[in-house]
Amino acid sequence: MVKIRRFDLLVALYIFCIAVSELMGGKTFPLATIWGFHLTASVAILVVPLMFTAVDVVVEVHGRERARSLVVSGLIVIFLLLVYALLATHLPASARFKATEPAYDKIFETSARIAAASLTAFAFSGFLDVFVFNRLRMALKGKALWLRNNLANFVSQFFDTIVFITLAFYAFDKSFGSNFGFLAGIIVPYWILKCIMSIIETPLVYAGVAWLRGEKKAA
Repeated sequence: MVKIRRFDLLVALYIFCIAVSELMGGKTFPLATIWGFHLTASVAILVVPLMFTAVDVVVEVHGRERARSLVVSGLIVIFLLLVYALLATHLPASARFKATEPAYDKIFETSARIAAASLTAFAFSGFLDVFVFNRLRMALKGKALWLRNNLANFVSQFFDTIVFITLAFYAFDKSFGSNFGFLAGIIVPYWILKCIMSIIETPLVYAGVAWLRGEKKAA
């Protein structure tokens, strides 16, 4: 029976979250309408907080440099998805797939824009999360993991949400006012949902740290 190393599995889950957010994150769904203000969120809302949780777990167990390496690896994956999406959509289709070529190109051209927006946003927020979490870890002397994790997530995901949503969904054929209303309707609930998801997933941080430390001690 093949033995799966825990850290390898954590990295695989991290890459899974990245792939889901890049390939499927271009779709938004309605949440609610409050005082005529339409609140929506990306379908990637369930996996994005897990990416930051995974990074925090790695910082806690293996230190800042290992977490920074994980973030850089994620950025490379996003970059490769962007490049390959551009390549795939520009290659000519064989006769059998001519009919579906427009739909294929539409989907993956959107994914390319999502990847470019995500690359920019995550390049900033990923390192910011590591920085904030590590500073809080030193300031609190390794205590209050729940507080460090959530504060780091709240700050990093705030900037990630603004940069990503603006770059991914700004419509150049519409007015600034129209864009502002639409983007604000995504940014505000999306960030709030991320914060809520971060709080809900707090037990996963403790479980992940204990799980990863178990392998480290056994090594």
